[in-house]
Amino acid sequence: MGKTISEKIFESHLRDEPFEGTKVLTLDRVLCHEITTPVAIADLEWRGKDRVFDKTKIKAVVDHVTPSKDSKTALQAKMLRDWARRHDLKDFFDVGHNGVCHALFPEKGYIQPGFTVIMGDSHTCTHGAFGAFAAGVGTTDLEVGILKGVCAFREPATIRVNLVGDLSDGVYAKDVVLYVISQLGVNGATDRVIEFAGSVVDDMSMEARMTLCNMAIEAGGTSGICMPDRVTVDYLWPFIQDQYATKEEAVADYLKWHSDADANYDQVLEFDVSSLDPQVTFGYKPDCVKPVTEMAGTRVDQVYIGTCTNGRIEDLRVAAAILKGRRVADTVRGIVSPATPKIFSDAMAEGIIQIFMEAGFCVTNPTCGACLGMSNGVLANDEVCASTSNRNFNGRMGKGGMVHLMSPATAAASAVTGVITDARSL
Repeated sequence: MGKTISEKIFESHLRDEPFEGTKVLTLDRVLCHEITTPVAIADLEWRGKDRVFDKTKIKAVVDHVTPSKDSKTALQAKMLRDWARRHDLKDFFDVGHNGVCHALFPEKGYIQPGFTVIMGDSHTCTHGAFGAFAAGVGTTDLEVGILKGVCAFREPATIRVNLVGDLSDGVYAKDVVLYVISQLGVNGATDRVIEFAGSVVDDMSMEARMTLCNMAIEAGGTSGICMPDRVTVDYLWPFIQDQYATKEEAVADYLKWHSDADANYDQVLEFDVSSLDPQVTFGYKPDCVKPVTEMAGTRVDQVYIGTCTNGRIEDLRVAAAILKGRRVADTVRGIVSPATPKIFSDAMAEGIIQIFMEAGFCVTNPTCGACLGMSNGVLANDEVCASTSNRNFNGRMGKGGMVHLMSPATAAASAVTGVITDARSL
């Protein structure tokens, strides 16, 4: 019987199996940010184990509230900052150099096919887009990862999601993954890896694949994953060119991380997305999804474009194409947060930032702040936000606020009209 990509990664990283089914894996990356890591740091200090297993494999960033908004968030940032300096971490990104973790770390080439990656953040599954096993973990697992470079998992079964057909103009990866979540349900992939495959995925950019994998957790998945190919190699080439003579050699080598044709899956689902319309959430769960036509006309008070789901340059280009020559409705606050300094710089060079500003958007530094209702765009009671983020939980962006998830194109169109709008109508 063949193996899935996840099974191959588990097999290649297996350090120990202390109990049947519990597999201790060697870690290639331990990622850290200032919200969850300080708790782990404090406990390690209390236990007299203030050490790191490998300062080159731990990557840290201040990204959720940046710059700090109050004494509490300043303390969280200081704890991470002092810890990174104390252990001479090679890759620590502080204010001015920081960005949204799940955009910044891939951009730096830190995530590669076959890697094992953990972080105290549920959307760590984003990194599976590169053919890595990447999972969010709790404080204890994060501590062990920092100290010993290992993490214990029950090996998850895999749900294969084949996406076929041709996406219509105006339909994007965000629409696809919202639709998939609506079909699976928020618990449909619990303790499972979602393996995204098919011709639609083959044609996607790395940015789009990251959007797919980012939201695997919203269906309960341990991780999302795509198999590495030429698209992956092109993205990573600046970081792997010393390892391979040619790109073709790298593509051939990465085939070892492809699932076998006779691999065993928990489920195999196939969706022809040729007739898929843009999708929008309603209610307070990510599987509450409707076509944009059924949500059209819904009032919007704020539009937020950014986050680890849709804050990359590809996303900003899409939104800017809608906004160019148009203005945000008088009743709407538009906020855009490029996910990393490089994305911000590239958007400036391409004139995208100017388009957003001329349209009436507030352009902020890279931050996660608004997504989880901590800063840079918190909602008031009864306000509605059209957001390119990944969660529409009750109160997610502010107590009493409603969040509708959508693609950057739909968000930009909704900013112009003041109500949820199909961008294709513009």
